[in-house]
Amino acid sequence: MSGTPEGPTPAAGLTRPSITESDIAKSPGAGPVAPAAGGRLTDAAAPAPALTDLAEAAAAAVFTDLAQPSPAFTELAQSAPAGPGVLAEPLPGLTDLAPPAPPEPAGPSDPTRSAAPSDPTRSAASDGPAEPSSAPFSASFRPAFRLAPVPLAVVDRDGLVVVANDALGSLLGVTADTLAGQVATDLVDLASDARTWHAYREVLRGRQARLRCTRRLKHPDGHSLWVQVTAAPLAPESEGVLLSLTDITARRELQARLRHLQMHDPVTRLPNRTLFFERLSAALEAESYEQSTTGRIGLCYLDLDGFKAVNDTLGHRVGDRLLAAVAERLTRCADEAGYGRPSAPLVARLGGDEFALLVEESTGTEQLAGLAESVLKALQAPFEISGRRLSVSASIGVVERHAAGTTATELMQAADTTLYWAKADGKARWTLFDPERNAHRMTRQALASTIRQAIERGEFTLEYQPLVGMEDGRLRGVEALVRWNHPEFGMLTPNRFIGLAEEEGAIVPLGRWILVTACRQARRWHLDHPDEPPIFVSVNVAVRQVWDSDLIADVAAILAETGLEPRLLQLELTESAVMGSAGRPIQVLQALSDMGVGIAIDDFGTGYSNLAYLSRLPVSGLKLDGAFVRGFEHTERDASARPSPADEVIVEAMIQLAHRLGLTVTAECVETSDQASRLRRIGCDTGQGWLYSRPVPADRISDLLDGRACRRP
Repeated sequence: MSGTPEGPTPAAGLTRPSITESDIAKSPGAGPVAPAAGGRLTDAAAPAPALTDLAEAAAAAVFTDLAQPSPAFTELAQSAPAGPGVLAEPLPGLTDLAPPAPPEPAGPSDPTRSAAPSDPTRSAASDGPAEPSSAPFSASFRPAFRLAPVPLAVVDRDGLVVVANDALGSLLGVTADTLAGQVATDLVDLASDARTWHAYREVLRGRQARLRCTRRLKHPDGHSLWVQVTAAPLAPESEGVLLSLTDITARRELQARLRHLQMHDPVTRLPNRTLFFERLSAALEAESYEQSTTGRIGLCYLDLDGFKAVNDTLGHRVGDRLLAAVAERLTRCADEAGYGRPSAPLVARLGGDEFALLVEESTGTEQLAGLAESVLKALQAPFEISGRRLSVSASIGVVERHAAGTTATELMQAADTTLYWAKADGKARWTLFDPERNAHRMTRQALASTIRQAIERGEFTLEYQPLVGMEDGRLRGVEALVRWNHPEFGMLTPNRFIGLAEEEGAIVPLGRWILVTACRQARRWHLDHPDEPPIFVSVNVAVRQVWDSDLIADVAAILAETGLEPRLLQLELTESAVMGSAGRPIQVLQALSDMGVGIAIDDFGTGYSNLAYLSRLPVSGLKLDGAFVRGFEHTERDASARPSPADEVIVEAMIQLAHRLGLTVTAECVETSDQASRLRRIGCDTGQGWLYSRPVPADRISDLLDGRACRRP
């Protein structure tokens, strides 16, 4: 056989003699020979007994990992003659081999082949560690076996120990002689699980080459040790199995310490994010909750309020100590919550100033709410850190649900969303997950992610609500109101998406589209009704359009493109956006006013701005907030209440002030004839509301223009 054979490397100092055809021819009693690959020859007959001992000793020396072979082995190697009977390949020894093949029958001219050994284990079980001539190894090998530092034992096919060395006895805390005749599986716990037991039986029967497993054993002095057990067949004729044990206790302890460091936060000593998700995933597996008592799981996800200020002002060292102190209080809360229950909640630091308390087998939202309350109460007391008294609070998101059908990702997303709600609601509080509120948030997110594409796809449309003269009831103008015809959520009003458009930066292209469409439609009405006074169109403008775009250039280009006169365009901005503004917004509004475009303040009266500031704004009109008009209706409906003129006095004062400043006034949300009559009596110029018309498509406005007059109170 050419190349390097698979199996153990011969021991140091042991060389394989070169065999030639002439040497074999000269050898007395040489059997038939066959050429091997590469020109080498192998002996077809069995090896000589001395050389068999040599091969077995070499294999044993390699297996025991001895730095130097034993004296008996060295003497044997030096005295071994070279000549017939030396194999070209090493005999199978204590290596990981395929199932042993039966020995070939000795040839007629093979006087050196020894007889097959008898079974040594039959007497070993009853007579102790006897050493008859039929032992699994020769007398010269026994000292190396007994003195080997690796714990070893030879086991017969019935699973009984034939002989064990001193290292194995020392490892198990007994003498080696007392191990002979004992059941090997009882010594090294090979029958504790069905898979290992089956594999071990296959090795005993010669149908599997090797078994390797790890076992935890109990030493007679009381301590536990971890061993790696290897079982491999000996030479086929021995009909035995070699057991070797390696003490890996120190390695396992080191691995445990390394895993603890890997899975725990160094600042707080709490489980870290990795271990938390490992526990969470295990708790959500079907095997965990099918046999549980409640089948539910809960999570308190908390974030410290204002912790960043501690790091920024006092440094990270103080911040780390504060985190450790917070971790101690959270652990006490968890221990108290777990009193009388199968287990306490798991407290983990997920990163930064974020912590989580995982409750397995939760009993309902009441348990999680109680835990959240105890955490908030525990954090109320100040912390003594490095001679300073520090106070922190926490916002907590609480989620509790059935474990079945829930994934770790879904649970954490719900907890993160709820924590955000707690922050938005004012901090220093806990908030319970609300599916309806979450559905609204998901819808909002879906709208925010598609609003730009919706503009390109043409999903937006405009409706127009009439602005009617209070004196004659005639149509003076319209307000353009945008709608989103969403393919999934249907027709959406501006309050559902305008805020999103501002947050996502889509308000600029959307606002430009609204301006172009409204101005083009106003021009079309004028062309279709040339004999009637033209109506103006009022368009809402967001503050971000003033800051993030060249609104002056856009309006000028749109007016030039559509041919609409500037006086027929009115831009509406909210009171909070205009009052108190300075710099660029005022400059833009002034330039638009100089162009001839009307500027109106929408929802006027909702803020607390200085009314005297109106005189310095380039404004042409005010639109009174609907709350004032609804106040009129409330007084009329409550017949038992004494009429109060307060609302009417306030509105009348604002109208008079506006008129003195040269501004027109429009009342929003006019719904009844009584409201319209009172507004007309105190001097309001125009009205807008359902009394006259709801927002309608452009063709309905054309119908109104044909009749010209809207409903007059």
